Amino acid sequence: MKNSGDLVFIYTTLPDESAAVAMARALVERRLAACCNILPPMRALYRWEGAIEETQETAMLIKTRRALIDEATAAATALHPFETPCLLTLPIESANAAYLAWALGETAR
Repeated sequence: MKNSGDLVFIYTTLPDESAAVAMARALVERRLAACCNILPPMRALYRWEGAIEETQETAMLIKTRRALIDEATAAATALHPFETPCLLTLPIESANAAYLAWALGETAR
């Protein structure tokens, strides 16, 4: 496994699969993401404007370069249907060499 400090995940949640697919397609087309993994619907419980909400959401992992975090986050925010989207950057400690080379190549500018 190679050190993959140049690669990160950006985690977000969206209201449904179609919103996730639309965002993923836009990020991959712009080379802001090498790949986006859209996970099955999940249940979210949170406090919003003083009330406890319970909704179904779709989680997505955006795989991108560390150098593109700001640009990818800005694009995801602009595409996001939520008023206050969750966009969390998670480091990747290691990755197999072939995948790391592919992901970095797909996000090369």
